[in-house]
Amino acid sequence: MQRIVNLLVVKDGKTLLLKKPRRGWYVAPGGKMDAGESIMETAVREFTEETGAKPLDPHLKGVFTMVIRNGEDVVDEWMLYTFVSHDLQGTPLTETVEGELGWHPVGDLNTLPMAEGDRTNLLFASLRSGIQYGTFTYTEEFELLEEKIQMSTEGD
Repeated sequence: MQRIVNLLVVKDGKTLLLKKPRRGWYVAPGGKMDAGESIMETAVREFTEETGAKPLDPHLKGVFTMVIRNGEDVVDEWMLYTFVSHDLQGTPLTETVEGELGWHPVGDLNTLPMAEGDRTNLLFASLRSGIQYGTFTYTEEFELLEEKIQMSTEGD
């Protein structure tokens, strides 16, 4: 099972998002874990590689199972770990090979084009305390079929 980590910086009421060129969808910067890497190490490495800036004091905000189905068949499944940081060191790039980076008001997470599970995940990471857990099930075209969410309110 593949492991993916993303990291959302929320600062001054805005979020730093990456607009991916393939679908034009917005995501939090992130990527695949390397062998032997911790989820925290991956979050910092991937964010830094994709933005040119370093997140400060990131912490875990979500753990999700992502399932892709074709009818009743599971065709892909991976784990997503989401981190949040409230500050960064350096100035983020505006464009990279991964896409365009930009600051967006937190409220724009409600309307920007993105996978619906990401919307649920990033809104929670931006606005709520605690940690969110869940499973998002999609079609191969990333149409959300089902969302199961649980939350923990301890810590932040």
